[in-house]
Amino acid sequence: MTKHEELPVPSFSTLEPVYGDGSQLEEAQLRFDKLKSKFIEVFGHQPDTYARSPGRVNLIGEHIDYEGYSVLPMAIRQDTIVAIRKHDTESQKFLRIANVNDNKYTMCTYAADPDQDIDLKNHKWGHYFICGYKGYHEFIKSKGINIELPVGLDVLVDGTVPTGSGLSSSAAFVCSSTIAIMAAFGMNFPKKELAQLTCECERHIGTQSGGMDQAISVMAKPGFAELIDFNPIRATDVQLPAGGSFIIAHSLAESQKAVTAATNYNNRVVECRLAAVVLSIKLGMKPEEAISNVKTLSDVEGLCVSFAGRQGSSDPVLAVKEFLKEEPYTAEDIESITGENLPSVLGHSPSSLDVLKAAKHFKLFQITSHVYSEAKRVYAFKHTVSSKLSEEDMLKKLGDLMNESHHSCSVLYECSCPELEELVTKCLKNGALGARLTGAGWGGCVVALVKENIVPQFILNLKEQFYQSRIDRGVITKNDLGLYIFASKPSSGAAIFKF
Repeated sequence: MTKHEELPVPSFSTLEPVYGDGSQLEEAQLRFDKLKSKFIEVFGHQPDTYARSPGRVNLIGEHIDYEGYSVLPMAIRQDTIVAIRKHDTESQKFLRIANVNDNKYTMCTYAADPDQDIDLKNHKWGHYFICGYKGYHEFIKSKGINIELPVGLDVLVDGTVPTGSGLSSSAAFVCSSTIAIMAAFGMNFPKKELAQLTCECERHIGTQSGGMDQAISVMAKPGFAELIDFNPIRATDVQLPAGGSFIIAHSLAESQKAVTAATNYNNRVVECRLAAVVLSIKLGMKPEEAISNVKTLSDVEGLCVSFAGRQGSSDPVLAVKEFLKEEPYTAEDIESITGENLPSVLGHSPSSLDVLKAAKHFKLFQITSHVYSEAKRVYAFKHTVSSKLSEEDMLKKLGDLMNESHHSCSVLYECSCPELEELVTKCLKNGALGARLTGAGWGGCVVALVKENIVPQFILNLKEQFYQSRIDRGVITKNDLGLYIFASKPSSGAAIFKF
């Protein structure tokens, strides 16, 4: 039997296989009808095909995918749908990208040129589509498939994943765009290849993505969270306990991952790389070998475990405590250990150079301690849900792991913010077994594990204790509250629709 990740993206002629039945199906039907009408209004003809990709909530395993470690997300029902039509002639060689929400997102027009550079200093929402456009053409070229001469594309986008929420609105957009382009050109490929491709696509916008967001968006299955492994990418179904529900609550602090990359997200990626190189040298590797071969903390874990083994343990954090100092490192400190200047250590990559310009120091001990301990928590979570514990004990253990994860993200990785801390505290006070920031952090959402029987009261309490003051101040409207706090079950992955 073919493995799930080896299958191509499914293509359907009806919405039911993805959106189920009842009110969710009715809501989806209205969205697709509106999308088609708007496409005709904007472009004067119907779309050829549609692609959708969901957002995701990461249950545990934060900031470790780009270090090569497994993570445990689930897809949510909120998604991005892309309607697309390929021009038959070469006369209109433009990519016209419009949005159903045209008050907020005005039309972007680009040349139909897969080699164009993305202007990262001039951030536009349409750049995410161009990530997919460039990545798709690079992918096709690498497979030796003959590429047609560039033709124009008309594109209309409708997204329900809140932006800046930590629920991967950017990955949902890049994945749906890439798959829509692929479908418009009559192609399809295995999901694992598309997961890898779309991860590389997003790097065109300057984010050093680890691959979790794209992998779950492409490979999710309804009813299951997924343990996502990397190198190679694969997904293992994880059945969550029926008596628990995951509540997603937005802190209303927006996390702009691409805009703040140099000081936040990419900064941590660079700190991880520097920590891996320094640690491997301290553990006996030659500096030139470490700089050439050690890219992630997972690359040096074996040396750490060997060191721990000599102390009668298997915990890599023992090596971290022995060889990395808790005080922040300066650039000079690291250069004296590596014998190379930092731009050279980091291969002069533009995104890394932006980090070095902004960074005053590097917290290698704290960053490494988080990564190694969080990687262990992912497997503890997976083992707990497949254990023979009673449901009560299982839910408590999962909640404890989520609380430990949040503490590590907040104190060691420093990717929280006051709004997230307030929301986590209120979740726990109102009966959540565990609550943690999810996504990149620095804003965005909290995910809380709550017993199924208290979900309605829990949501009501958070509305009163956290959101009402924001409604009173005009930050959000009462009508939009359902966008900012909701219960979620594991939902479907990417799909193509042709009606």
